[in-house]
Amino acid sequence: MTLPTTDTRVTYPQGAVGSASRVLHVEPREDGRHAVLLDTTAFHPVDPAWPDQGADRGDLQVAGRSLPVTDCVVGATDGTTLYLGAESPVRKGTEGWAFVVVHLVEGDAPSEGDDVVVRVDAAHRAAVSAGHTGCHLASLALNRALAARWRKDAAADALGAPNFDALAIDTTVIGEFGSVDTYRLGRSLRRKGFGGEDLDTGATADAVNATLAAWTATGASIGIAADGPGLTDRRRWVCDLPGERAEIPCGGTHPASLAGLDVSVRLEVADADGTPVMVMRTRAVPRTAAA
Repeated sequence: MTLPTTDTRVTYPQGAVGSASRVLHVEPREDGRHAVLLDTTAFHPVDPAWPDQGADRGDLQVAGRSLPVTDCVVGATDGTTLYLGAESPVRKGTEGWAFVVVHLVEGDAPSEGDDVVVRVDAAHRAAVSAGHTGCHLASLALNRALAARWRKDAAADALGAPNFDALAIDTTVIGEFGSVDTYRLGRSLRRKGFGGEDLDTGATADAVNATLAAWTATGASIGIAADGPGLTDRRRWVCDLPGERAEIPCGGTHPASLAGLDVSVRLEVADADGTPVMVMRTRAVPRTAAA
């Protein structure tokens, strides 16, 4: 069985929820599933380096059969061995390696050379895409709301505010119509110049939500700028906000605009093994469902 020598061509960044593809490689796994590699796919995989957005749902249609995809992950191959997810011994983009989208299916697997149709669950994709865009917007609005608390110069975000999100983030989980971000507010952040004393989460959330309401009311367009069609080609989320353009490196999926999207946040401070953390819960839903 021949392993590919080039990266998988991906169409999900442009919003595709289906693709006509050819099977390049099929490999049995110890858990009884088969790893299926295609030349082109609309399936968004989990990236072990940035696992904030999960895998798409859907199936592969081949010869009149429907093969549900039970998981989809980024893989790597040196031409002789296929590594899945965190098994990879190299970082994505390493020269001499191919980085591939691995579709994991149960039951009868397709054969190499088969033509298949990739079908993604469009409703689930749309819900997660809304959550991902809401996550980006909320991080920018939070950075702006906290800008006055910095006592030292800090790296700027896509809109020029001190990038609290990048400097304090611990975990991000993106799901359907929302996300949860956890920020560490400990000594390391204070040494970088952030003053978290007497942080009023209610007032901060009000400021964030006011900014979000102003942004989403514009229905601003969203695009994905890509350096190429390959899995490892650099991609950026681009949103034309009022009077300014936000551009953030991103490998996920997003809606085409902010039209009809309502985004809001809730903030709370908690304790994690002695370190204060702030949790931001973002809700990003169609405006008709926002009430």
